Formats: sequence, structure tokens, C-alpha cells
Amino acid sequence: MNSPAALRSELRKQQYIAGDEIATVLYLAQELQKPILAEGPAGVGKTELAKAWALASGRTLIRLQCYEGLDESKALYEWEYAKQMLYTQLLREKLSSLLEEANSLSEAADRLAAEEDVFFSKRFLLTRPLLKAILSEEPSLLLIDEIDRADAEFEAFLLEVLSDFQVSVPELGTLKARHQPHVVLTSNNTRELSEALKRRCLYLFIDFPTLQAELEIVRMRVPDLSEKLARQAIEVVHQLRQLDLRKSPGVSETLDWARALVLLNARAIDPQTLDSTLTVLLKHERDVQRARMVLQRQTRERELPVADDP
Repeated sequence: MNSPAALRSELRKQQYIAGDEIATVLYLAQELQKPILAEGPAGVGKTELAKAWALASGRTLIRLQCYEGLDESKALYEWEYAKQMLYTQLLREKLSSLLEEANSLSEAADRLAAEEDVFFSKRFLLTRPLLKAILSEEPSLLLIDEIDRADAEFEAFLLEVLSDFQVSVPELGTLKARHQPHVVLTSNNTRELSEALKRRCLYLFIDFPTLQAELEIVRMRVPDLSEKLARQAIEVVHQLRQLDLRKSPGVSETLDWARALVLLNARAIDPQTLDSTLTVLLKHERDVQRARMVLQRQTRERELPVADDP
């Protein structure tokens, strides 16, 4: 993909509609070999962008889901101690013979140390997403999802990995990336990320799509929904996003609602259909109650007779 336009076209083949800004930032990240930090509200398609980019570029997607308490061992690697113990049991006789020939405790310790490479080798290394991306035999795309949910300490550790794309394992030495992966970090803006992390990335803010763009997404992903009904549905979704909700419906909820309307053979979004399917869009009871109150009031206002001018 030798231009933003070509990249945008490939993303569309993966059913992701990207604007000029998104296509340009992805193209620059590809050419400059820099990570992308994609921020924006939950549900606007940040994760889907990474998935579509991986498919469009023919790369294996490797995903690290962040959460509070995530540490280096869960993201990088662990030693499979149970497997090491099993091998120790199987090789017990060989080890006993090796140590019996030693003339002193010091010599026995030296002989055992000389065999450490057997037990601290890649066969006992349990690779987690970061190391898996570095050691991947094929070009990959590393998705570090919801980095804002991880602790600041983990974010600081991540800086070193993203700078050099290499990892030091004390027992094995430095492991370098065979193919530098494309990297996408996503954030829902639940906390402020460090300036050091932002400096290392190309920044991309993804907001809720415009009505026309979201209509295009729905028509592409849910082709069985009529255009008229799709437009009605998206108008309702955009109306809900204007309310003071705990969690506004994202594009994924819009698509789920569109599929629900198809399954229910809905002809129009009448009050009964809207009321019975509102929880497909909204995930908190307070939001559902607020939305019902506002939508019912608007329905009553539309039904009021218009007084004649004097």
C-alpha cells in the first residue's frame, strides 16, 4: 500500500470505512515505523481499525488486552515452572549420576550450573503478547488495547519495548524483533497518558462518526436493513448521544441494533419497537430510564395539535 488512498481502499475491503485523516496516519505510521495511539470514546471502532489494518496489510494480529494490575510477566513472558519440574523428574537419574561424580559440593554446584541452559531455554519460555510480537516469524500487528486501564508503571515499562523492539531475558540474552511489528495502542481517555508515551506515537483521535458515515457503515455491515429504516435508526442513535448518559451507544451497539431490527422484521421504529429494544443500545438502567423519558416526551409533543393562528 504505497499511498493513503490505497490503504483506505484496502481498509474498505475489510469493511472499515476510514476517512482521509485515519488513512494518512496509518500510512505514515507504516512508512515511519512508529506506533499509533488511537484515542476516543468507547465503541467508536478503535479496536476494529487495528483488526482491519492487520487484515489489509496481511499481518498476524497479536492482541494485548490491558487491565488494572497488568504486569511485565503477563505481557512479556513467564517461565513454565511446572514443565521445568516435570523435566527435572524425568532426568533425575541423569542428574544424580552427574552429581555423584563430583568430588566436592562446589564441584557439584558447578556441574549443575553448567546444565542450566537445558532448563532455561526457549522450550520452557511461555511467550505473552509483547514477546510473541517480537519473536513472530511473520510480520505482525501488535494491538495494545485500552492502555489507559493499565497502571502508570506498566506504561513506563512499555516505553522501552516500543523504543527498541527488543527484550532482555537474563537467562537467554537480548531477543530482537525479526520483523518490526505495526503497533496500535488504544485509549478510552479514562486517564491521562504520559507525554513520553505520546512522543513515541503518531496520535489519532477517533470520534463518533457523522450520521452519513454511520449510515454507510450500517448499510455495509447490515445490508438486509432497508435504507429508510437504517436512517431512522441512526437518527435515534445520534439523538441518544446528545443526552447526558453514562455510556453513549457506540458504533458496535448501532450495528447490534440494526441486526436486531432485521431479526424482528421491523417496518419502522415505532414507540413499542424502540421501547422493547432500547437495552440493545444502552447498558445502564439510569441511561435507559432517561432515554425513555426524553423519547416519550418528544413523541407526545409531536402528537399535540397545532393551534390555528388568530
